[in-house]
Amino acid sequence: MSDGRVNADQEQEQNLVKPTGKRSLILLLTTYSSLFVGSIASSLLAKYYFVHGGSSRWVSTWVQSAGFPLLLTLIYFPRYVFKTTTRRPFTRFTRRHLIFSVLIGFFLGVNNFLFSWGTSYLPVSTSSLLLSTQLVFTLILSVLIVKQKVTFSNLNCVILLTLSSVLLALGSSSDKPAGLTKSKYYIGFASTIGAGLLFALYLPVTEKLYRSVYCYAMVMELQLMMELSATVFATFGMAFDGGFKEMVNEANHVFTKGPTVYWTVAIFVNVVTWQLCFAATSGMVYLTSGITGGICMTALLAMNVIGGVVVYSDEFGGVKIVSTVLCIWGFSSYIYGMYTKSKKAELMEKEKGEYSGVKTSEDGGEMEVEMGNVKDDVAAADDRV
Repeated sequence: MSDGRVNADQEQEQNLVKPTGKRSLILLLTTYSSLFVGSIASSLLAKYYFVHGGSSRWVSTWVQSAGFPLLLTLIYFPRYVFKTTTRRPFTRFTRRHLIFSVLIGFFLGVNNFLFSWGTSYLPVSTSSLLLSTQLVFTLILSVLIVKQKVTFSNLNCVILLTLSSVLLALGSSSDKPAGLTKSKYYIGFASTIGAGLLFALYLPVTEKLYRSVYCYAMVMELQLMMELSATVFATFGMAFDGGFKEMVNEANHVFTKGPTVYWTVAIFVNVVTWQLCFAATSGMVYLTSGITGGICMTALLAMNVIGGVVVYSDEFGGVKIVSTVLCIWGFSSYIYGMYTKSKKAELMEKEKGEYSGVKTSEDGGEMEVEMGNVKDDVAAADDRV
């Protein structure tokens, strides 16, 4: 590196205005709000597709990742439209990042297919119970992969959310579809368990990968490659199984709401909401941790129950009420733990008279502002967001 480049980078580092903790909190709240909307909307639309005549598991798989071009707005708009950063897209995006994001994306595609297969066979109650088990696996794998500390805060939340989902399933036996054979039930059971295991692995693995990036935009770049890889997997499956022809047939002859609603709501809006869900999940993992992302996703399973009551007039009996209360209790206690830890970290930083970057991380299951210097001279020249 030339002396001129070094001097330029040092000058940029000195002139860099680092975002405040308040800006970090706003980004975190925006990310979780996107996860909240995306997760609930995508779940309801997935059910909407099957309720009104859709039957293709490959179509259901494809829509979960086909919206990856939407991520280009998050990657290019901050620099070229909003002028909020000087960082050029895909700066420091290495071959290692490319390889790992493509591999993770392939397994994400498999996860999407298993989820679609299970959704097509299992009742909502059973599916919720099986998917909730991913939180336990996520905690175990986070301990093994990223050395996550098990504390009262995260362990208490895992227990309460898992118990909430168990009660939800036990209280919703009437949701079982009529005519479901044992073979289809076992296929759906195995597929959903497989999806939960893969998603439990996905969270800590992506957390480890995100430790090598230095800004939120770079997370979206990695997510773009993951979703592209997952879409290639789903597209090959669609082409091999005749899924694209099946989409046309479903739209024109099978879907009960007609072709217009099929293409606009069951496909396009579904694509957008799934992309919002996955992008926000990646953001949550980057800003906090894999276990926090898993907790947020599991907490939203109970919110999906409320969504089903509002949209599809599902029954909401006493067991579901208790389940929802446990879910809110567990999630709220965890959020409070994150908040108190963050405040303690800010207070300690003020006492030291120092200033740190904006990336939040999880130490012992609770969120804190990550202390330390900017990773290197190149990272110092870029905005964190």
